[in-house]
Amino acid sequence: MHRRLIAPGALAAASLLLAIPASAADYQPGAPGIGDPYYPNYGNGGYDVSHYDLRLKYQPQSDELEGTATILARTTRDLSRFDLDFLLDVSEVRVNGAKAAFATSGQHELVVTPATPLPKGTPVTVVVRYSGVPSTKSAYGFTTWHRTPDGAIAADEPEAAWWWFPSNDHPLDKATYDVSVAVPDGTQVISNGTLRSTSSKLGWTRYNWRSGKPQATYLTTLAIGKFDITTGTTSAGVPVVNAYSRDLGDNDGAARASVERTGELVDWLTGYFGPYPFDSVGGYVPNTTTGYALETQTRVYYSPKQFANGSNTSVVVHELAHQWYGDDVSLKGWKDIWINEGFARYAQWLWSEHEGEGTAQELADYVYASHPADDAFWTVRPGDPGPDNQFDTAVYDRGALAVQALRNEVGDEAFFAILKGWPKEHAYGNASVADFQAYAEKVSGRPLASLFDTWLFQQSKPAASAARTTALARASAAPVRPRSWTKIAATNDVHGH
Repeated sequence: MHRRLIAPGALAAASLLLAIPASAADYQPGAPGIGDPYYPNYGNGGYDVSHYDLRLKYQPQSDELEGTATILARTTRDLSRFDLDFLLDVSEVRVNGAKAAFATSGQHELVVTPATPLPKGTPVTVVVRYSGVPSTKSAYGFTTWHRTPDGAIAADEPEAAWWWFPSNDHPLDKATYDVSVAVPDGTQVISNGTLRSTSSKLGWTRYNWRSGKPQATYLTTLAIGKFDITTGTTSAGVPVVNAYSRDLGDNDGAARASVERTGELVDWLTGYFGPYPFDSVGGYVPNTTTGYALETQTRVYYSPKQFANGSNTSVVVHELAHQWYGDDVSLKGWKDIWINEGFARYAQWLWSEHEGEGTAQELADYVYASHPADDAFWTVRPGDPGPDNQFDTAVYDRGALAVQALRNEVGDEAFFAILKGWPKEHAYGNASVADFQAYAEKVSGRPLASLFDTWLFQQSKPAASAARTTALARASAAPVRPRSWTKIAATNDVHGH
């Protein structure tokens, strides 16, 4: 480091220069993507959102949606303009009260140019007025807005927001939410968090939902239709709100027999993962033709097809486990999907053990033995599967094998301390696979790089000895299928969008 002597007069001049705002040339556009290599144009650069206030009006018959989104954010660099991820038709944008210019770009970008540039660290209020028919919009050849006979739902991964609110659509930018929706009397609105109030006027009823903890955009859901709503509490007093479309037909009973156990299953999961991290919990089963379920924060989305073969508490366990692993602690990048799916699948293995339908080790042995060395299953790397394999079965099953291998390596005492401590360590934040490895090493006191590399990153079947089990050491014994496997396997397409 070199020091220079500065004369008093020069100091005064330097102070004057510091007081001069950056010139227009110093302000740059925010990036159209947040920097995730799996999805280069998802999310945006240059700002961080703290809160979304969404005030909407929806007509189920025509699928017409009107909205005003108020977005509270702070700039993270000197900005000349910035992007939002959005598809509907925008009529006006204001930034800090002043009208802003706007234009569309690419498949889902809304480019906003404020009247004056925004210095780094500036609190920003963005108001977007918009309208449109979400079901007529698509990007990259698909839609995540799903019509139902009496309304619509928004629930999908890794994107869902573009069809109903403008956002910084990446899990790295979590925020709190107020979602207020007016619908014709007799229609209901389900969303995340807690229902704070309802009011009716001139044939319309407005529902006001609030999520008070940080929430990723893809975990923000909206369901509009006619529902049968049930309420209750967990043993710890967490409110439970479940909702079922009134026209589920033959799937109605099995759906209720599964989802109505939410409170019980949350109580059970707290024994492994620690206190439930949010102020409400529940799920909803709309009358959709989709086949997947999704861990939408506090209010899980279930397709009725998940219950076509009868009740299935295993899928409920999977989605509720995500409330800790995926929702409370969210991934830093989509390559870190193992932290979400490997542990949610492993929760199903623990539930199987609890129900006496096969231990976690027996399930691990079965999965391992079921896939020969030349099976493409072993070419998928759960620790970084690539966007095409992000929801491949191997991310779930090989991912859970990695969790069992960790358990075998560090022993139950350290393993369950890791399992419970992780959601607390990164509560309401984001973390990566590397962060998890570092945490597991800290808690266990063991070097784990080789184990993580073997089970999460190598594109070959690990040697049987790597699993440290008697069963796997047998030459080629036919695998014994645990009784729980049928229901666990039924969730293999749980995120198969």
